[in-house]
Amino acid sequence: MTQRTALVTGGTGGIGTAIVRRLARMGHKVATNYRNEEKTRAWQERMRADGIDVFTVRADVSDPKECASMVQVIEEKLGPVEILVNNAGITRDSTFHKMSYEQWSEVVNTNLNACFNVTRPVIEGMRKRKWGRIVQISSINGQKGQYGQANYAAAKAGMHGFTISLAQENAKLGITVNTVSPGYIGTDMVMAVPEEVREKIVAQIPLGRLGNPDEIAYAVAFFMDEQAAWITGANLAINGGHYMGW
Repeated sequence: MTQRTALVTGGTGGIGTAIVRRLARMGHKVATNYRNEEKTRAWQERMRADGIDVFTVRADVSDPKECASMVQVIEEKLGPVEILVNNAGITRDSTFHKMSYEQWSEVVNTNLNACFNVTRPVIEGMRKRKWGRIVQISSINGQKGQYGQANYAAAKAGMHGFTISLAQENAKLGITVNTVSPGYIGTDMVMAVPEEVREKIVAQIPLGRLGNPDEIAYAVAFFMDEQAAWITGANLAINGGHYMGW
C-alpha cells in the first residue's frame, strides 16, 4: 500500500486513538490536533511505547483559521494530506427546552462546522492530485435521534448530509467521501455512565454488548483501501444491530 499522510481530528480520544493506531500500522504518516498539551504529551508517549509516532498540532477544530494553519503545518512536515478523518466531537446534553445557545453552538461548531473548517484547506490539493479519502465519524444518534441530544443529533445528521454532497462534487476526481456511524462504544466517556444506565443501553443492542473502538477503526481503514474506490457517499452503521434503518 502507498504511504500517505492522514489527518485524524480528535485523535487522542477513544475512537480517535484506535483510528490513529490502525492507520499508522497500515504504514501511513498520521497527524492529529490537540488542545490540552499535558494530556497529549502523555498520550504521545503511550503511542510511542506501542511503536507509533504521531505528529500533533495544537488546533481548535471549531476555529477555521486554526484549522487552516494546522493543515499548513502538517503538510510542511509530513506532506500533502490525502486521508482525512473528521472525528472530533463533543456533547453538551440537555433537553431542548432547557438548552442554552452556548450548548447548541458549541456542539454544532465542534461536530459539524469543523467538517468545513478542516476539509476546506485539504480539498483543493486532493482535487489537483486526483486522489483522496475523507471519512466523517457520525453517530447512531444522528440517525435515530436521542432524548436530550437535539444539538448532537442535528450535528451528526448534518455530517452525513455534508458527506453525500461532497461525494457528488468530487467523485470524478478520485476522491471518495463516506460516513461511519458508530453505536455505543466502550470508550471512557461511555464507561463513565452509571452502570445501571449502561445495562439498559446494552439490553437494547441485539449483539448484547458495547462496541470496541478497534471495530470502528477497522471500518475507517476499509474505506482507505484502493479496492474501496467505488464506494462513495455511503454511511456504514456499526452499532451491533441497535438501529437498522436504511
